[in-house]
This record gives sequence, structure tokens and C-alpha cells, in this order.
Amino acid sequence: ESMQLIASLFLPLLMLFHFVGPVPADLGVHNGQLSPCPSPAHCASRTWVQADPQAGFQTLADAAADLPRSIVVERNDGYLHAEVSSALFGFVDDLELLLLDDTQELQARSISRLGDSDLGVNARRLMELDAALEA
Repeated sequence: ESMQLIASLFLPLLMLFHFVGPVPADLGVHNGQLSPCPSPAHCASRTWVQADPQAGFQTLADAAADLPRSIVVERNDGYLHAEVSSALFGFVDDLELLLLDDTQELQARSISRLGDSDLGVNARRLMELDAALEA
């Protein structure tokens, strides 16, 4: 019971803190691609081949912007970077989308800024984007 009291006192305080972390240095397009994931424990990536990659990119970009607690930081022709925060502690993940017109591919990468494991959050986020493309 005393642990519940302590938790009820400190949980609201913890929710005030946001664990942002540094922006990954490898964001953006490098040699015409998104950077590979340094570790599958806190990063996920996906590539789709689309008959109409422009329309697919628009679908993914809309889906990324509609994710809960998502803020689009940068968007230009064929590239999107969004920051997505977790509900409880405000951990920030970086989501990138890239359109490769010449190969009709769309690339996505979602990477956590902090921690050694994301508990599958980034992979689930890309599955949500996958579902948006399938719809």
C-alpha cells in the first residue's frame, strides 16, 4: 500500500518530464538511401515497392502525420522526418520516409533516441504504416 502511495505521488511528476535525447546524427538521405538501422533492438526499417510511388509516399506521409503525438519536422519532395513521442514519458522516436522514384520504392525507418530496447514500438509503428498502404 505504501508503494501505491509513492507511485501515485511520483507518477504525475515523472509524466512532466520528457525524455527527448539527441537527434540521431545519421538522419536524412545518405547515398540516395535512408541510413540502415544500427540495431534492431531500437530501430526498424521497411521498404515497399509501389506501382505509383508518389501516391504511396503521400499515403505514408499522411499516416505518419496522423500518428498520435507525431510532429512533422521536415518535409520536402520525397522525404519526411517526424518526431513521435510516447504517451507516458515522452520518449522521442524519429520516423523517416523516403521516396525513390527511379526504383519505385518507398523506404521507412523508425529509430528510438534513447535506450537499448524499444520493446517493439518502432516495428509496430511501421506495421501501422504498412496497413495504411494496404488500405
